[in-house]
Amino acid sequence: MSVRKLSTGKWLCECYPNGREGKRCRRQFDSKGEALAFETYTMDQAKNKPWLGEKEDRRKLSELVDLWYSLHGCSLNDKKGRLGKLKIISAGMGDPIASMITPKDWAHYRDQRLRGEIDNGYSTSLATRKVSTGTVNCEHAFLRAVFNELKRLGEWSLPNPLENIREFDQPEREMAWLTQEQILLLMAACEQHGNDELTLIVKVCLSTGARWNEAAKIKSSQISPYKITFINTKGKKNRTVPLTRPLYDELIARKGAPFLPCYKQFYRVIRLAGIELPEGQMTHVLRHTFASHFMMAGGNIIVLQRILGHSDIRVTMRYAHFAPDHLEDAIHLNPLAQMVGNKNLIS
Repeated sequence: MSVRKLSTGKWLCECYPNGREGKRCRRQFDSKGEALAFETYTMDQAKNKPWLGEKEDRRKLSELVDLWYSLHGCSLNDKKGRLGKLKIISAGMGDPIASMITPKDWAHYRDQRLRGEIDNGYSTSLATRKVSTGTVNCEHAFLRAVFNELKRLGEWSLPNPLENIREFDQPEREMAWLTQEQILLLMAACEQHGNDELTLIVKVCLSTGARWNEAAKIKSSQISPYKITFINTKGKKNRTVPLTRPLYDELIARKGAPFLPCYKQFYRVIRLAGIELPEGQMTHVLRHTFASHFMMAGGNIIVLQRILGHSDIRVTMRYAHFAPDHLEDAIHLNPLAQMVGNKNLIS
């Protein structure tokens, strides 16, 4: 027994924290309870010694980011952009030992980001510009995903230091879309600009709900009679959307010729048409416009989800309020309306 009573009336605790081959620990106490408590404490302390168990993880955050990139991040569409953002986070936090990062460390890092006290990675005067809470939330999600993915891959066994930290609440962003009159102004501006390829890409986006890059990178193999299949999409799933005969004929007439880059020209035609858009929204307004008019014309929200390629119906539900009968049941199914409809209840 590691704890036993001596002939002197004392209680002896004799234990081997490092195993039988290690150093023996002996101590006498006046009571058995004290001896047992000392044994528990001594053995627990030994368990917390890294050289007795799994080796202490001393990898720095930048090393984990590099490991994540080689094992998973390199497969992402925006792999270079994501890696760059993670490098900024790592440098901004002082490249700490990853196992020693605490929620407090992250809280102070994002506070400094919001106050513009950390380099943004720019080589200009924007290097220490203040960032928005939305930017900080994105960084939070990116770094949290690194730890989660490495844990799934068996490369990280400790808790995720950002797991229980809440992101900042964000107000829902304004979602711009074009009216029929604005669409006519936009198409007239495209014609005035004289870039037929720009005009055709705008038509594809407005007719199919495609993202700008999806429409601008169309190849002849993606076009079949009155249908177009979008590949290499954001959701990594191909989707096929019907085409009108005139639009199909225009695309076929190109004989597979690739579109020339004309993203920046879209900015010019928007200004030429006199259309003002919220900050941060430009070509995506075409996708919003398609979805908004689809619902206003009585389209089905599930069909819209399939056309837009959303994996989560909650994303598509942003457009539900455009439906003609959206929430109209509130007029007929509220309690006062039902009471008026059944006068016997209130007579």
